[in-house]
Amino acid sequence: MISIAKPEITDKEFENIKKVLDSGMLAQGKVVEEFEKKFAEYIGVDYAIATNSGTSALHTALASLGIKKGDEVITTDFSFIASATCIIMQGATPVFCDINHDNCNINVDPIENLITKKTRAILPVHLYGQPCDMDKIMAIAREHDLYVVEDACQAHGAIYKNKRVGSIGDVGTFSFYPTKNMTTSEGGILTTNNKNVADKAREFRNHGQSKRYFHDFLGYNYRMTNIAAAIGVAQLEKLDTVNKKRQENAEFLNNELQKIQGITPMSVFPDINHVYHQYTIKTEENFRLSRDELAQYLTDNGIGVGIYYPIPIHKQPLFKDLSYDDKKVNCPVATMMAKKVLSLPIHHNVTILDLERIIETIKNAGE
Repeated sequence: MISIAKPEITDKEFENIKKVLDSGMLAQGKVVEEFEKKFAEYIGVDYAIATNSGTSALHTALASLGIKKGDEVITTDFSFIASATCIIMQGATPVFCDINHDNCNINVDPIENLITKKTRAILPVHLYGQPCDMDKIMAIAREHDLYVVEDACQAHGAIYKNKRVGSIGDVGTFSFYPTKNMTTSEGGILTTNNKNVADKAREFRNHGQSKRYFHDFLGYNYRMTNIAAAIGVAQLEKLDTVNKKRQENAEFLNNELQKIQGITPMSVFPDINHVYHQYTIKTEENFRLSRDELAQYLTDNGIGVGIYYPIPIHKQPLFKDLSYDDKKVNCPVATMMAKKVLSLPIHHNVTILDLERIIETIKNAGE
């Protein structure tokens, strides 16, 4: 089976973990601080605050900006559900924006029409590892005095016009789930140049403590462990190498898949560095099989696939219970793309022989 994802764990990770275990200091400590410092330097920001998941990083970001009940946050309708539930965690209301057909990132054109007196922030998602149109998003945000929280949970190392994602908005957030371009087994991190936000984030992830056993506000246990950070330090060192291999694999797939009628690779916009957390294609109506039939055919032939995502966020049962529906949310492209997208293996352990097998299998599908 050619797996859809495979974490790169080497001797370096084991060595770092053993040092932590031998030290006896397993919880958040000096190794977390080291990881935060190195990650901040890599992204190009002043501060990085590690958490125990990408979701908790998103929640911490919104809390640290003062997002609260009654506020509205504009985000994409096409992402992992945490991009929206983090807003609900703060008592605020997600306002869903449609996506681009070409690359499934948030469509910036409808954003201004979604802004109301209650809007406090825009939360774009750099989906699949490709940066959003941040110039336009930042211009809209500055004109309307809104915060921008970059959900870069799938975009470690991605670059938009010479700036790494996570350094462009007011706050950036990353996930280190095992399938991501780099991992800490589980974990997340928040990036910012705002000292006040950074200070608030550090307290929020630690029960709202300003100092030991003094709790200034409601916070949570979102701390990262030294063990997780030890893995992260090793993973960060090879992130650019891993990303380059993903890009090389993507280039091969792009060149070959465009020759197959009914299969459309995602467009890559100029002036960006796409890091391909996922390599996603669109199965068009003129392909011989439906998306689900193709997914099953590839699986049956030993090729792992993923569907990211099979349902727009506003159609999830959770949001139906919150009275979201197609009358309230106008996102037809997201609804359409949920029926078309299919992700293929792209990680750095995928070989040229694997790629050739993937192409040949798709060519033979349905014949």
